[in-house]
Amino acid sequence: MNASLQHLGRRDYTSVWRDMQNYTAERDSASPDQIWIVEHPPVYTLGLNGKREHLLRETAIPVIACDRGGQITYHGPGQLIVYLLADLRRLSLGPRQVVSLLEQAVIVTLSQYGISASARADAPGVYVDGRKIASLGLRIKRGCCYHGLSLNNDMDLAPFRDINPCGYPNLPVTQLADLGVKISTDELAVPIVHQLLQAIES
Repeated sequence: MNASLQHLGRRDYTSVWRDMQNYTAERDSASPDQIWIVEHPPVYTLGLNGKREHLLRETAIPVIACDRGGQITYHGPGQLIVYLLADLRRLSLGPRQVVSLLEQAVIVTLSQYGISASARADAPGVYVDGRKIASLGLRIKRGCCYHGLSLNNDMDLAPFRDINPCGYPNLPVTQLADLGVKISTDELAVPIVHQLLQAIES
């Protein structure tokens, strides 16, 4: 079954999150899987079991408690967000396999731009020389997943200093722009989506 691809542009986090919840609640065995490409205005999101203590200081940036896994992270303009809404039962995938699939999509994409990246078994996400460049978080309901990955492209990284990224104190973050790669966020989405489509349509 072919997946449906949606370019949402820059959209408020909460409205996109609610749309993901609604699609997952209403989908049936014939509903196509979806990949949504989006950017969000500045926002901190706190995972389902996330601890607010990982927000080190209050700022003007809103904090939204959501239903994905993981701790706190930051989203903002210049960061690529790719949400995967997939029927895992139909794809015969488990949660860890989906996380690996998302990580590998980022790792392969970064390699195409000459960046060597890796995943960590103890801390989901993608890292370049110990610096986090991509974060992952999923929610699974009724055998289907939503949420997905965020990849730092060319953004203001300063808000990460006001949190323990993904719950890890002093975890450094990086982005493509700081690694010498200048690319539009829309262009960056192309190889990521290609990798995901290959994985879920194979």
